Amino acid sequence: MTGILFLEQLLNGLGFGLMLFLLAAGLTLVFGIMDVLNLAHGSLFMSGAYVAAQAHQQSGSFVAAILLAVLVTVIVAALLEFLLMRQLYKRDHLAQVLATFGVILVADDLVKMIWGPSPVMAPTPAALSGPIEIIDGLPYPAYRLVILGAGVLVALALYLLVNHTRVGMRVRAGASDRPMAELMGVHVGRIFNGVFLLGAALAALAGALMGPIVAVQVGMGEQILIPALVVLVIGGIGSVRGAFVAALLVGLVDTIGRAFLPMLLRATLPPATAADLGPLFAEVAMYALMVVVLIFRPSGLFSARA
Repeated sequence: MTGILFLEQLLNGLGFGLMLFLLAAGLTLVFGIMDVLNLAHGSLFMSGAYVAAQAHQQSGSFVAAILLAVLVTVIVAALLEFLLMRQLYKRDHLAQVLATFGVILVADDLVKMIWGPSPVMAPTPAALSGPIEIIDGLPYPAYRLVILGAGVLVALALYLLVNHTRVGMRVRAGASDRPMAELMGVHVGRIFNGVFLLGAALAALAGALMGPIVAVQVGMGEQILIPALVVLVIGGIGSVRGAFVAALLVGLVDTIGRAFLPMLLRATLPPATAADLGPLFAEVAMYALMVVVLIFRPSGLFSARA
């Protein structure tokens, strides 16, 4: 294990954590503010990845592909919110889980109908396909650096929006005391609709950015939804700051665990066994982190409800 390798995996973990934050931020806003558990959020992530991959292949413009992916996903989310989610706002969480799980199944079948069951190739932008030497001896993919920068910028913009704007003040007021906010003239329903669409846009952006470095395939939304829910629990429901910190922690634990645990296990186990157990133990480490946090902070690191 060299210092260069560790630094490279540290950057990979931060990049994965920032993409998890984009997904988990939408979840924590919708669940923490609107009290709606939307398991179909992962399908919005998948939608962004597929639309961006298809648009990039046909147009050759990565920026246009991202914008189109976000636009299409927001339109889909608006239809979903109008046709289904409004019927679930006053239902219990069990009804929300069952209904949105059904949306996952429908979304997977729709993707199979449109793109087929095989994975779709999401090309890396030609201008970002090469490495950049960050320090002497550490060439790092330029595209991954763009992901890091985009994640940080979106996190900063979301923090400023929620905590330092009039819209954010209205969102927090509606979440804290909806009847009083409505009496003060705040259109809480419209605010909540906007929050839902903002969460969808963040999920689509994460999917579009992650497409070139992961497999764009049916079910990818469910695969990343589990770590996003772990981030939601660790960070604290409704806390954007908590989602950011938790996403970085989960991203680092998962990436570094998958990179180095197999190497450590090879010291005592056969190479094939170590290769199989390493990713499994890395996934267990993510849940162990959640357990440790909940032991000392049952409401999460920065729970807004607390």
